[in-house]
Amino acid sequence: MLRCFVLAGLTLSLCVAPTLSQQTTAPADSSQTTPAAQQPASQPANPQTTTRLPEAPAPAQSAPKPLPQPKRILGVMPNYRAVSAGVHPPPPTQKEAFKIATEDSFDYSAFVFVGITSLLAEADDSHPTFGKGVGGFGDYYWHGWADKADGNYWVVWILPTALHEDERYYAKGTGNIMGRAVYAASRILITPNYSGKNTFNGAEILGRGISQAISLTYYPSSTQSLSGFSSKYGYALGRDALTDVFRELWPDISYHVLHKHHTTPGT
Repeated sequence: MLRCFVLAGLTLSLCVAPTLSQQTTAPADSSQTTPAAQQPASQPANPQTTTRLPEAPAPAQSAPKPLPQPKRILGVMPNYRAVSAGVHPPPPTQKEAFKIATEDSFDYSAFVFVGITSLLAEADDSHPTFGKGVGGFGDYYWHGWADKADGNYWVVWILPTALHEDERYYAKGTGNIMGRAVYAASRILITPNYSGKNTFNGAEILGRGISQAISLTYYPSSTQSLSGFSSKYGYALGRDALTDVFRELWPDISYHVLHKHHTTPGT
């Protein structure tokens, strides 16, 4: 029995010893123990199989900014009532409206403009009772200036303040010429109120009517009729519409035709 145990022990030791010897002396598997720094660098990916990210779209070109409205047209004509496209100032106060009406009436260019229209009226003999020469020109002149000043205060200050209307001209600045001209001419019928919403331009329509009715009191009796009033009233509205068209298109004429440079848009 003892021999059997001794033989069994020798047999077991002979079987187990080589296995332990291999675990302690055999080199480790290089595929499992090689440090990461010693592993060969990965091969670059096949360019044909590389996934490309979509290219970012090119930035859209911004639309050109509308040209600003100048304070004076041709360096002479006052343009204080014009507001450049894209500019949204607060509603004018009563004091501001009075200032604009006064500047339009007493600016040096207003006296030049009245002088030109007076010469044309005298040449056309619009009111024969005024006569010709220096005396006739003087009559045409003071009548014309009274018409202009009276109309400015009714249309720009008195009625806009009472009706809460903004009688400044808000330029469109973009679009085709015909569309802009129609827009500008329509401003004698449409204007923003103090809330910024378009409304009927009562200050323009009523103001010109009131000023022309007042003018009948100091013009010759030949004009004191319905036809005389209608003629003067229609002329005043047409003049204002054409003035707004000229305001709208002038920055483009100045820039593209006269090659004048413009500054940042303002009011």
